[in-house]
Order: sequence, then structure tokens, then C-alpha cells
Amino acid sequence: QVQLVESGGGLVQPGGSLRLSCVASGFSISSYVMSWYRQAPGKEREFVALISAGAQASHYASSVQGRFAISRDNDKNTVYLEMNNLHPGDTAVYTCKAHNAAGTWGQGTQVTVSS
Repeated sequence: QVQLVESGGGLVQPGGSLRLSCVASGFSISSYVMSWYRQAPGKEREFVALISAGAQASHYASSVQGRFAISRDNDKNTVYLEMNNLHPGDTAVYTCKAHNAAGTWGQGTQVTVSS
């Protein structure tokens, strides 16, 4: 079964940090661009970050640039999203996506930034 499973979400105070993980199974991520998206209740899903297959390039939404960092460990078949200096506006379900032939999505992990 081709699958992506996110973890690492939770409740964090403004200014805090979290690291999300996205573990792939059923395929190897090593050949594919990987990305993170997020969706808040009542809002459209929005792009957050992207990383190239060899991790030589990455791209971020303007809203998170300088605060978030995407990385990958192909040996662990895992993509990460380090989130620093979190704002309440970062509250959302964070989902990873593989740019494989199927365009596989994970189910997401909830991040809540609140005092």
C-alpha cells in the first residue's frame, strides 16, 4: 500500500517550535519532490514548502519563509518540517504530498498554536 503518515503535531504556545514528520511506505521517496501543505477550518488548502528529490533545492510560502525548514532523510523514507516561532495563524492540519505518479497525500496532523 502506497501511504504517507504524518506525525509530530500538537498544541504549542506562540513562539514555540514543532517538528513534523512524514513517513512513506509502499514506495521510496528518493526519486520524488516532496511538499507540505496546510489547511485551516473554513479555509482552502495552501502550499507551505517543497523540497527537491536530492534536497539540493527548496521553496517556501512567503508566510513561513525564515521560520520553517523542510528537510528529508531518504534513508529513513521520511520528510520533515521544522516550524519555529509559531504564530496562531499557523494553526492548521498539515499534510505532506509526494510528487510521484499517484500524487500521494497523507491524512494530516493537527498543529494548534495557542496560549
